[in-house]
Amino acid sequence: MRAVVQRVSTASVKVDGQTVGQIDQGFLVLLGITESDGEREAALLARKIAGLRVFEDGNGKMNLGLVDVGGSVLAVSQFTLYGDVRKGRRPSFTGAARPELAEPLYQRFCQLLAGEGVPVQQGVFQAHMEVALVNDGPVTLWLDSNDL
Repeated sequence: MRAVVQRVSTASVKVDGQTVGQIDQGFLVLLGITESDGEREAALLARKIAGLRVFEDGNGKMNLGLVDVGGSVLAVSQFTLYGDVRKGRRPSFTGAARPELAEPLYQRFCQLLAGEGVPVQQGVFQAHMEVALVNDGPVTLWLDSNDL
């Protein structure tokens, strides 16, 4: 499981012109799922993301987490995180999980994150989405469950 985590001052996602998820301070999480992922990977990433200390404390140091600052997560499923561009110019997405595996794991990841005390908004699985954000910092992190 892979996640691109962006610290944001605001983020939103629209489907067919309608806002389906929106947050203020927190993280925009783009989540990619591969065939070998399961509950373990979802739990590892949810716990890691909930505990990331990348918000500034009173001394200007990145020392506070989402719960400390009252932040939220906007989670967006993104199979293209498993795009393989080693050959040619057209990405191959064979590394991405099939929708029947990916959707329940995406939902489970969101539940686990909420269980860590983090409010979670979501995009719409398999929908064409328009994602807008103001990256705060900018702070952007790449997490892979294989590295945790």
